[in-house]
Amino acid sequence: MKETSTKKLTLFALTWPIFIEVLLHMVMGNADILMLSQYSDDAVAAVGVANQLLFMLIVMFGFIATGTSILVAQYLGAKNRILAGEVTVVSLGANLVFSIVISLIVFGFSSQLLLLMDLPSELLAEADSYLKLVGVFSFVQALVITMGATIRSYGFTRDAMYVTIGMNILNIIGNYLFIFGPFGIPVLGVEGVALSTVVSRALGLIVITVLLLKRIEEPLPFKRIFQLPMSHLKNLLKIGIPSAGEHLSYNTSQIVITFFIVMIGTEALTTKVYTQSLMMFIFLFGVAIGQGTQIMIGHQIGAGNIEDAYKRCIKSLRLAILISILTAIPIAIFSDTLLGFFTSNPDIIALGGTLILLTVILEPGRSFNLVVISSLRAAGDVKFPVYIGILSMWGVSVTVSYVLGIHFGLGLVGVWIAMIMDEWLRGIIMLRRWKSKVWVNKSFVVSQSKNAS
Repeated sequence: MKETSTKKLTLFALTWPIFIEVLLHMVMGNADILMLSQYSDDAVAAVGVANQLLFMLIVMFGFIATGTSILVAQYLGAKNRILAGEVTVVSLGANLVFSIVISLIVFGFSSQLLLLMDLPSELLAEADSYLKLVGVFSFVQALVITMGATIRSYGFTRDAMYVTIGMNILNIIGNYLFIFGPFGIPVLGVEGVALSTVVSRALGLIVITVLLLKRIEEPLPFKRIFQLPMSHLKNLLKIGIPSAGEHLSYNTSQIVITFFIVMIGTEALTTKVYTQSLMMFIFLFGVAIGQGTQIMIGHQIGAGNIEDAYKRCIKSLRLAILISILTAIPIAIFSDTLLGFFTSNPDIIALGGTLILLTVILEPGRSFNLVVISSLRAAGDVKFPVYIGILSMWGVSVTVSYVLGIHFGLGLVGVWIAMIMDEWLRGIIMLRRWKSKVWVNKSFVVSQSKNAS
């Protein structure tokens, strides 16, 4: 993989390490939940709400990483490795400054942010301690995300996977030590889970930094960071801000929906956390296929292979839909047993089983968005998904969640129906956009070539 080219990049070669990496990210979150469930259901709910806010931070940090991934892939496809290296340096510097500012804000206003979620008072102390500790070091995660996006665009998806494996092993060991307290180690509960998360991410950052410097042949121009063209940052923002807008809209809408669920009760909130923990294992295939497809299409667009890029998206979409269905059905069949690993509460298990059954309908619709939106983004068509996403997420998902879940008293079932409507509506619109091929001339590499000529 020293000479990265479109011909050498295959979906399988790119996707399986991404799949393992995403799986392990989800395992890390589920390890926290599973271990905390042995400690306290309230602790699970507290960490679940705090993580909802932390996910939003990751989205904010990810907007520069998204732009980095796309620009680097397009420049490599065009065989311009010097510009790819310059973009990498600019993105790391920009995300470091931005993430430090955000980390300090979260640390200073953690309790106020949690109160905006209308968190029950008995959960506030634990949620606040978790959010403070993980939040103040969230700049570490920002750098890990940016370096991971870069190294994957160069084709080294296995390196990012190995780093995630190490981080997960360290995190699980730390959770075990601080939750169960073997060898006389003090039981720290939620604070222990937070400490374990921070330490594992910090060590992961060190390793992925070494790998990034080792894998890229051309020395990265860190010494010239203030001399590099501002056009790199502008292009990163042109891609990243709209892309982040879509993710930010989604996560903000999910926070509002979580607020509705808090109105239903703590048991409903806990059911949501457990159910979505299982759902993650369904849509992770779509996430991996979407990310692998984005890298391939970025290279193909940079190389000018438009028809190959078009066909790649359609093939990946069919594969993602098929796998999501084949994965969702067995999980729905054995939902009682799987939910039993988290809780013995029969009401939570029964309601969670119903939600997972609805997930069999939900996940194929989500596959459209995971694959097609990633493809549009890789081609430079970044604004359209944001506009449609905001309209659908808030006009359908949030609005219908309140109407069905709160007004008509359907609770979490009403929320899940709203999510189904949102995913399928957006997915069909995105597919029509891809088939229209209006994205053909939106590539930044193509635009620069035209301007140069």
